[in-house]
Amino acid sequence: MSALLWILAVIAIVLFIIGGTVKAVGFLLWIAPILLVVAVIMFFVNRGRSV
Repeated sequence: MSALLWILAVIAIVLFIIGGTVKAVGFLLWIAPILLVVAVIMFFVNRGRSV
């Protein structure tokens, strides 16, 4: 019975970590395009100033 509890605890921890990772990746998928647009805008602004 004790081995079963340990197995369930390990599975619960692994699923908890996987769930947190999936939420973090989902958040980054929303942030990445915004940062990309800001980087492109800044690139063109700096390029225009040096000419």
